[in-house]
Amino acid sequence: MKSIIEMHVQNPCEFGFLRHFTTNDMKKTIYIFLLLCCSGKAFAQKQLLDRVVATVGGEIILHSDVEEQFSYLKSQQPELPENARCLIIDNLMLNALLLNQSKRDSLIVGEEEVEQELNARVDQILSQMNNDVNQFESYYGQTVAQVKEQFRDDLRNKKQIEKMRSKITEGMTVTPSEVTAFFKSMPRDSLPYFNSEVEISEILISPKANDLQKKITAAKLNDLRERIIKGESFADLAEKFSDDPMSGRAGGDLGWAKRGTFVPVFEGVAYKLEPNEISQVFESEYGFHFIQLLERRGNSIHARHILIKPEITQQDLDLVKSKLDSIRIRITNGKETFSQAVKAYSDKNAQSYHNDGRMVNPASGNTFFETRELDPDIYFATESMKIGGVSKPIESRTSFGETQFRIVKLISRTDPHRANLKQDYNKIQQATLESKKNTYVNDWLLKKVSGTYITVDPAIRSSCKNIEHWLTGTESIK
Repeated sequence: MKSIIEMHVQNPCEFGFLRHFTTNDMKKTIYIFLLLCCSGKAFAQKQLLDRVVATVGGEIILHSDVEEQFSYLKSQQPELPENARCLIIDNLMLNALLLNQSKRDSLIVGEEEVEQELNARVDQILSQMNNDVNQFESYYGQTVAQVKEQFRDDLRNKKQIEKMRSKITEGMTVTPSEVTAFFKSMPRDSLPYFNSEVEISEILISPKANDLQKKITAAKLNDLRERIIKGESFADLAEKFSDDPMSGRAGGDLGWAKRGTFVPVFEGVAYKLEPNEISQVFESEYGFHFIQLLERRGNSIHARHILIKPEITQQDLDLVKSKLDSIRIRITNGKETFSQAVKAYSDKNAQSYHNDGRMVNPASGNTFFETRELDPDIYFATESMKIGGVSKPIESRTSFGETQFRIVKLISRTDPHRANLKQDYNKIQQATLESKKNTYVNDWLLKKVSGTYITVDPAIRSSCKNIEHWLTGTESIK
């Protein structure tokens, strides 16, 4: 069975600055860092017939776990160290120790948190399949609900590991002198060479349906609501008509969720309902809905809904494009700054709106993009643009296939260069912090090993010298 993570979710480790530093003294540290980033990326169904290679506290590590990690890393980086499997075992044992300690410390990951991330990952996969649920189920050989259930425990464990690691390194920072010392410790010929990078600000506007289309949509939903009240199946109608691909496939079922999960207008309606009551039709930023509350447990609700999005006409698209073109002219004529226009016109739900319009690179978490990371439309719009230039309106589509328009401003552009403190301080600072955290976690590991029951398969013990630091526990080592 294919892994929903391995096959479709982009690996953030591929873009980490730390991966560039590969001096002999740091190669193992960096490789382990990559494994820590990628832990949980290659979740897969465990075989009943398998071999335990190690135990850490109450957690076991199977031979299949090692092979799955190895296969995934091999697909990302064809040339791995000769002792790659030993490094993987070392990392899996660390994760097992973190998981074991998280349970001892009663660090709990809520079901709602797991459900939200599962939904987000499945939504991302569906967006790459044009929201075709049939294609999803054909690819994985299971329904969406079955796939989510398959990986629920793995994801919960992964998030507990992350929480424990965050608890251990909570509050850690690095000083400018530490950043400088880290950078200077790198041999000159080992410093990474960065491609040209750009910073870009945007004003993003999503077209809105006109009043006529809204009336048509509301009328259609009111008709569906009446059919349900008269006895037709909510689930059947949701599956047939709802524009929410995830819940629609599940008969409109949204599962259990705590307050704060949905947008305010949706929750404002849902939390006023009595069990089994169906709301009136209402509008949210996603379209028009009606909701049926199924159950309530304290601050959590279990509801289902039917969503229909009003049709966006060509006239609606043209209005947005014309509006953005007018904004661009006002900015280039000096009547309004780009920053002022962001606050006045840009989509308030866009991440860039709260960052003075600056787009954030999802791979790195900062505002710098290598040109190869840009969407083609933005790349071609800014390729020959001067610093401070503003583009004409650019049409794009969201992960759900909805049309958006933006104008972008080129804030900065760097030439290809070797890493240096002046141009790359933020990246070097992050690499320094990650290195410091890794060292701290390793020190924590050495303190915890002696009080933790650990077993290691004799064949692994004899062939993997890098795991000797695990063999100092008070319990007998098999």
